[in-house]
Amino acid sequence: MTGQVSLGRALAYVGLVVLGLAAGLAGSLVQAGWFPLGLLLALGGAAGLFWGGALLTGSRAGAAAPAGGWALAVMLLTASRPQGDFIFASGVGSYLFLFGGMLIATLCATLAPSRRPLFVIPDTPTRR
Repeated sequence: MTGQVSLGRALAYVGLVVLGLAAGLAGSLVQAGWFPLGLLLALGGAAGLFWGGALLTGSRAGAAAPAGGWALAVMLLTASRPQGDFIFASGVGSYLFLFGGMLIATLCATLAPSRRPLFVIPDTPTRR
């Protein structure tokens, strides 16, 4: 039956969301610690996870699941606490991580290989 998600596929999506949460947390800490290379490492890891999820599941949802987990982790970490603690400083590296990660997530979810084509050109009968 089409339209139903198998248990294995559902567990894969849940696992990808959890990996996205972990990548968002780790990337948030690494990008500021080693500024130029840490930022590249964090964005490269996120891109690998998003694209790998798309290849693993063969769908755009496979890229969107870890991207959703990544975005959730990053958005929770952007909020400051009443004590004044925060993860993201107001520097160019933090903004590059936030916007670069969102751009990579969008690109991976858009360009992900799919089992069905985006555009279908019907065959036209030929005349003899």
